[in-house]
Amino acid sequence: MTTINPYLTFEGNCEEAFNFYKNVFKKEFQYIGKFGEMPTAEGQTPLSPEQKDKIMHVSLPIHGDSILMGSDSIDGNCGNYIKGTNITLSINSTDKEEADRLYDVLSVNGIQSMKMTQTFWGAYFGMLTDQFGINWMINVDNNTPE
Repeated sequence: MTTINPYLTFEGNCEEAFNFYKNVFKKEFQYIGKFGEMPTAEGQTPLSPEQKDKIMHVSLPIHGDSILMGSDSIDGNCGNYIKGTNITLSINSTDKEEADRLYDVLSVNGIQSMKMTQTFWGAYFGMLTDQFGINWMINVDNNTPE
């Protein structure tokens, strides 16, 4: 099964926004994690205390398979933040081969910002911008049966 969900990017106020959405939809966070919880990659500049406290990823189930997701943009890690265009479509698949196919097809004449790879949070994940300027994330949760 494949689903598509909106992914919102914020310029430092993701937690505030998602606490607002949590109250609007009367739901609880499925996950909320901060950049300070990420392992530091070799050669990566350490994050400042302020950056560590920003939201790396949050997910708020809305109804059924519909999930509102988001993060803060720190140092351009989520692309160039422009208010009003700070949305990405997140494809969640249960099939790794289908995720690879979607990534390959969507990235034709586009920009591959993160190739499909196994991540530290346990998902198979990639990011790209298609030839029309639409941002996509593709995710296969390893806790989901294939």
